[in-house]
Amino acid sequence: MDRAIVFFDIDGTLLDHNKQLPSSTKHAIQALKKEGHEVAIATGRAPFLFENLREELEIDSFVSFNGQYVVLGGEVIYKNPLNTKALDSLTKFANKYNHPLVYMGHEIMKANSQYHPHIDISIGTLGVSHPGYDPHYFIDREIFQALLFCPDEEEAQYRDGLKDLHFIRWHQFSMDVLPLGGSKAQGIEKAIEKLGYTKEQVYAFGDYLNDIEMLQFVGNGVAMGNAPDLVKNVAKYVTKDVSDNGIAHGLKLVGLLR
Repeated sequence: MDRAIVFFDIDGTLLDHNKQLPSSTKHAIQALKKEGHEVAIATGRAPFLFENLREELEIDSFVSFNGQYVVLGGEVIYKNPLNTKALDSLTKFANKYNHPLVYMGHEIMKANSQYHPHIDISIGTLGVSHPGYDPHYFIDREIFQALLFCPDEEEAQYRDGLKDLHFIRWHQFSMDVLPLGGSKAQGIEKAIEKLGYTKEQVYAFGDYLNDIEMLQFVGNGVAMGNAPDLVKNVAKYVTKDVSDNGIAHGLKLVGLLR
């Protein structure tokens, strides 16, 4: 088979429901490399939130911030920060509704609220503590993604009122905020252009709403068995649950492993 590149989401894809890396997944990725294929990560997380995973899997290429910061072989090849004016408008809009924000740079993140339960509940699911307080952190810095903390029943006002931003829900109390048009697909496109892969040589595994564009874009999109139907319906393949050897099964399903 031709050499392929495979992009893996992290939460619910590489990591199971307990944020653990299944041994079958680790072994499958090692086998994938031995077969001569390239392995990369495509995640909504910031680079500093998955350093340990990259080290464990020996992966030095990734699409982070849902496509806004792309690294190949340890080298940054694409950056698409949020516009400062757009962030200022978002901040003022969110302040009216007492909805806090976290501003994410490539090295650290800061919140514009000293404490809010929705921050701790949401990012706590990623194994992350409160990021610290700096309401002006977005000024004169490259911010690649913001986290907006609001319940899903209140999100429509942001989509209607801030047309130059892209909102993707990832938690009951939180949404990722990206530049308009931003997605994992955008970041993967930049990566494969640089590496010279065709879409047919590109595989991607994902499980949630921020994976939809990615699964539609690549030649071979694989939805995890734990993904909602909305995600499964756009994928070319559907594998087993992440906790049921979903990655290993999926790589065999698409013919990359025997």
